[in-house]
Amino acid sequence: MNHSPESEAARARTRSPLPLRTLAGAGGFARAQWRDLRHAAAVIATTIGVGLRPRYWARPRRTAFARQVLSVGIEPLGFIFAVAAFVGISVVVQLNFWIGEAGQSQLLGPLLVAIVARELGPVLINLVVIVRSGSAMTTELGILKINGAVRALEARGGDPFLQLVMPRVLGVAVSTFCLTVVFILVAFASGFLFAAWTGKGSGDLLLFADTVSSAAQPEDVFNIVAKSILPALFASACCCIGGLSVVGSVTEIPQATQRALTRSVAGLFVISAVVSLLTYL
Repeated sequence: MNHSPESEAARARTRSPLPLRTLAGAGGFARAQWRDLRHAAAVIATTIGVGLRPRYWARPRRTAFARQVLSVGIEPLGFIFAVAAFVGISVVVQLNFWIGEAGQSQLLGPLLVAIVARELGPVLINLVVIVRSGSAMTTELGILKINGAVRALEARGGDPFLQLVMPRVLGVAVSTFCLTVVFILVAFASGFLFAAWTGKGSGDLLLFADTVSSAAQPEDVFNIVAKSILPALFASACCCIGGLSVVGSVTEIPQATQRALTRSVAGLFVISAVVSLLTYL
C-alpha cells in the first residue's frame, strides 16, 4: 500500500520524541518573537529618523501628533495625580519615618531617588499608558484598516506610516516622559506635605528639596529618560503594528489588541531590567 509523502511526514512528526517536539516549538516561538522584535525596532528607528526631519511634519501630521499628546499626556492627568499622591504618601512618608527612626537620615535622598524616580515612576506611568492608550490605539488602527480608510489614504497619495504611525509613536513617547516627570514631582511633593502634616517629617521644604536633588546623579537622569521613553516607543510601535496587521473582520481586533498589550508589557519589564543593569553595573 502506497503512502503519500505528506502522511509519512505527519507520522514522523507524531513518532518524534517529546523533547524534540518541545525544542522545535520553543525554536519556532523564539524565531517569531525575534521577527516581531525586529519589526518593532525597524518601526521605531524609521519613526525617529523621519520625525527629526521638519519637511515630513505637514499640518495633518502635526495635528495628529497634538491630538495624540492630548489623549495620552493631558487627559489622564487627574488619574496620574491621584496615583502619584498615593505613592508619595505610602512610600515617601514611610521612608522618611523609618530612616529617621534608624538614625540614617543621609539615606533618605538616595532611597527616594532609587525607589520613586528610578523604578516606580517610569514603570507605573508606562503601565497606565499601555493599558489606557495602547488598547485604544490598536483598536482604532484596526478599525481604520478594516473599513478601508488606510487603503483610501494610499489611493489619495498619502503615506499611512507618516500619517498614522509616526505621530502616534512620537506622541506616546513624549507624553510618557512628561507624565513620568509629573508623577515624580507630585509623589515627592505629596509625600513631603503629608509627612509635615502628620509630624513624621522635618517640615523644611528647602532641606527636603536639597536632600533629593543632591542625591540625584547623572545615571539617575539617564535611567529616568531611558525607562520612560524606550518602553513607550516599543509599546506604541507594537500597538501600531498590531492594529495595521488586522485583516478580515472586526472579530480579529480583540486578539490583535491582546497580543499588542502582552508584548508591550513584556517589553516594558525587559527594557526596565536591562536599563537597571546598565545603571547599577
